[in-house]
Amino acid sequence: MKRIAYQQLVDWKNSPSRKPLILRGARQVGKTWLMKEFGKNEFNQLVYINFEASKQLHSIFQQGFEIPRILLALSIETGINIQPENSLIVFDEIQECPAALTSLKYFQENAPQIAIIAAGSLLGVAMHANQSFPVGKVNFLDLYPMNFKEFLLANKQAGLVQLLETKDWEMMVSFKDKFITQLKQYYFIGGMPEVVSSFVQQNDFAIARTIQETILNAYEQDFSKHAPNQIVPRIRMVWQSITAQLAKENSKFLYSSLRTGSRAKDFELALAWLGDAGLVHKITRISKPNIPLSAYEDLNDFKLYLHDTGLLCAMGNIDAKTILQNNELFQEFKGSLTEQFCLQQLKSLGIKPYYWTIPQSMAEVDFVIQLKDQVIPIEVKASENLMAKSLKIYATKFKPATCWRFSLSDYRAEEWLTNIPLYAISQIETLVTN
Repeated sequence: MKRIAYQQLVDWKNSPSRKPLILRGARQVGKTWLMKEFGKNEFNQLVYINFEASKQLHSIFQQGFEIPRILLALSIETGINIQPENSLIVFDEIQECPAALTSLKYFQENAPQIAIIAAGSLLGVAMHANQSFPVGKVNFLDLYPMNFKEFLLANKQAGLVQLLETKDWEMMVSFKDKFITQLKQYYFIGGMPEVVSSFVQQNDFAIARTIQETILNAYEQDFSKHAPNQIVPRIRMVWQSITAQLAKENSKFLYSSLRTGSRAKDFELALAWLGDAGLVHKITRISKPNIPLSAYEDLNDFKLYLHDTGLLCAMGNIDAKTILQNNELFQEFKGSLTEQFCLQQLKSLGIKPYYWTIPQSMAEVDFVIQLKDQVIPIEVKASENLMAKSLKIYATKFKPATCWRFSLSDYRAEEWLTNIPLYAISQIETLVTN
């Protein structure tokens, strides 16, 4: 498989100011595969340590952070005579050994020539719990499920990817049916690498769904195993409410939907745990679309999305036939699934989206993003129904330089609005440049 993050790792390797890298991401988004593939291809040696399996190494880090001593222990454990300047050291499941996380500070200060990557399935949770985190001594890279472009490449559709990159919109119209077929498949399959790999090899939606259910079960086991006991029931309540929250006409997260009389403080730790685990994306409302958008966040109003559209389908028990054949059962959830898809593509591009609404009003813009020096409102449409009432209200009120609509309609640039096909979201950064 080809992951866009691979090139980011190459850039990190070649950077003169390189620090130890922390690779963040939810369980099973492909962190281990990516680190190993990168190490095998770009270095003479790959020194791979899994702290869940190599528990005997924990005491080595707890006894001190002398780099030669640590390297000797790693050599003994792996059987590799480590050459510091030609090796990639990978610390996987590093959250199992907090002292190893602390050691990254000493690698950066005392052995900056050593390339080292740390990752873990619940690393985000561990980072917030660890008082000895090496602030300022590490680089970060976030890994998300495969985006639509990566799915196309894995699904042997390199020609469609090449067409997207040319931005030949007229030619895309000729192959629109192919794009939409792939898009519907992606809605169901999503971007979890194991699910994508299975589907590419076997073309079986039922097998893909079984793998998705296994992943979801593993997540729920993590709740009980790793979260504080007192918040586990609340984590489950939030987690199991996501599909229903998104299916509402107004998809703002409502605590009252979890339990009558619930308040924010009752669930803030549960929400934080799910976010730190990389399992949900919390998209907050902005009161005004000014730069920087983060200065205008209303933290009390937010929408909660899953990290993967395929897993959302599995949680909602939406079968492949319903999506592929536009079954009526799909209609009610179609808008939510399309929003989830768009959110996932934006996050994979490193873009942090917000949303805008007028309190006590039906006017709502699905996403507002900041790209370069522009603030761009985005309306999401699941089909080719191109009514854009909320976007028009926003445009009249704030007079943005441009507005975008993501839909199944063809690319079209009008005076105040540009329609971008859902399958071409990966190209939006080049549209801003132009």
